[in-house]
Amino acid sequence: MISIPTWGDRRNIRVGLFGGSFNPIHEGHLQLANRALKFLQLDQVWLMVSPGNPLKVGKEMAPFKERFQMAKERVTGRKIIPTDIECRLHTRYSCDTIRLLKQRFPCCNFVWLMGADGLAQMALWSHWKEILKIVPMAVFPRPSYIYSALNGQAAQWARRARLPSRCATMLADLQSPAWVFVPAPENSISATALRQQRQQ
Repeated sequence: MISIPTWGDRRNIRVGLFGGSFNPIHEGHLQLANRALKFLQLDQVWLMVSPGNPLKVGKEMAPFKERFQMAKERVTGRKIIPTDIECRLHTRYSCDTIRLLKQRFPCCNFVWLMGADGLAQMALWSHWKEILKIVPMAVFPRPSYIYSALNGQAAQWARRARLPSRCATMLADLQSPAWVFVPAPENSISATALRQQRQQ
């Protein structure tokens, strides 16, 4: 299901959790994952393809198997790993997924990865405060979302837990709540735009 590296007797493997619909996966997703690997000094990034996003009910959504297959075709290697783990765990909400992963993989130090668009709407998520309490988080810029993200309800609630970007390399080793806004090039590509291009 997940390839966990075993480097000698080392524990505390540093893993970024990047959840999303990936409808479809695109270059912006891969740039975020690669940036997280380097800037946060992670061992792996897990692309957790969601069986279904509760906030996107009724919107155009490709079947799960199709989205997962596209992710596997775009990503190769042992550093960035597409996974169907949420489908296997039968979890609907990110908070539940994170709790189960922490139980099942005690050797891993997890960091939650998300774009600024996700932080901007995080207050709509189920048990969003719990997510901030149980896993450190790294937020990456997205065009037109930075202001709303940093001034939104979730960021304001967790403002005292925000750390300067120079602390990003320590994030996986810190206790929650802790989060950083990661400086990175902004990529305007979106899954919505790609779907519209395909239809045209």
